Amino acid sequence: MDTEFWMPEGTGPVIVAMSGGVDSSVVAWQLKQAGYTVEGLHMTNWEDDDGYCSAAEDLQDARRVCDQLGIPLHHINFAAEYRDRVFQYFLDEYAAGRTPNPDVLCNREIKFGVFADYARRLGGYAVATGHYARLRPGHHGVEMLKGRDPGKDQSYFLHAVSAEQLATAAFPIGDLVKDEVRRLATDAGLATHRKKDSTGICFIGERPFRDFLSRFLPAQTGEIVDDAGNTVGEHHGLMYYTMGQRQGLGIGGRADASDAPWYVAGKDLESNRLRVVQGKDHPDLYSGAVVCDAIHWINAAPDALENGARLTAKIRYRQTDQRCTVRREGCGVRLDFDTPQWAVACGQYAVLYDGEHCLGGGAIDRVEALPAHTETAATG
Repeated sequence: MDTEFWMPEGTGPVIVAMSGGVDSSVVAWQLKQAGYTVEGLHMTNWEDDDGYCSAAEDLQDARRVCDQLGIPLHHINFAAEYRDRVFQYFLDEYAAGRTPNPDVLCNREIKFGVFADYARRLGGYAVATGHYARLRPGHHGVEMLKGRDPGKDQSYFLHAVSAEQLATAAFPIGDLVKDEVRRLATDAGLATHRKKDSTGICFIGERPFRDFLSRFLPAQTGEIVDDAGNTVGEHHGLMYYTMGQRQGLGIGGRADASDAPWYVAGKDLESNRLRVVQGKDHPDLYSGAVVCDAIHWINAAPDALENGARLTAKIRYRQTDQRCTVRREGCGVRLDFDTPQWAVACGQYAVLYDGEHCLGGGAIDRVEALPAHTETAATG
């Protein structure tokens, strides 16, 4: 089998991050078929055995696939590192009224941080994962491209990984679409070929989000107010809500309001008030620009930043690329969008692209409201 993916040069085994899912299973099979010396490494990042996290089942599935392929499987526990480097950030952001994305830090700090370090101690010269993204050599180090499958592309979650970390990484399924990965797993008879994709964050699993978060952060009820300052309900704690949220507000029909649905339009931490508006096209749900106070460039920053670089950005996973002008602002950047953006949440990431090339990104720290009388149109 010819390899169609980029691989770093080196000697020794390639260590595959065996999650117990079909993607990493196919990665290990691909590399074995291509003649590489392959070893598997499964990591545990969460230890609460409460029936919601599938860590034990995932380890068994990884073991079954490695047995099928005749490769060794190592197991390491990074629960302490995960709590210190990822989960504490997750809690701090929610406590500050923001909406974090822990998967970004997990990739940088755990998968391509302590996990890659441990893989090197095992003698591995490269770490291969089941991410849907692509790598190529560039003038300023290894560059990252979007995955070939637009519905599975994971470059958004990988934008904070450095070029140095990517230099010893491999994404063998980045040139494949998910259906092809499933077909390869089925044809190879891999034990995980029918396993469903995991969704969400492992430590939350399928449990109610509010129940989980309340175990770690105290909640304080407060008023829900409309755009005129009228009290229309009571919230259960600001941390449970995010921009654009419609479900779970508990606002019934009101004689002084229309039948249009209510949406979260803002939080006031000082007064502990949740602000809501009616109608998805309400101007208060839209913004024209965002500012990231810090920005991570995978390679070199674009030269055009000083005068305004024309790029695209995603402000949430699976959003279509949004055209914008990007300029330096302090140590970060300002993004002025061509089209008003709907329900932008501080704490989420703005990730920048030049075509298929993922340039980097940063957490959104400020959101700029639209000028008055600007027409709005919902963006995905």
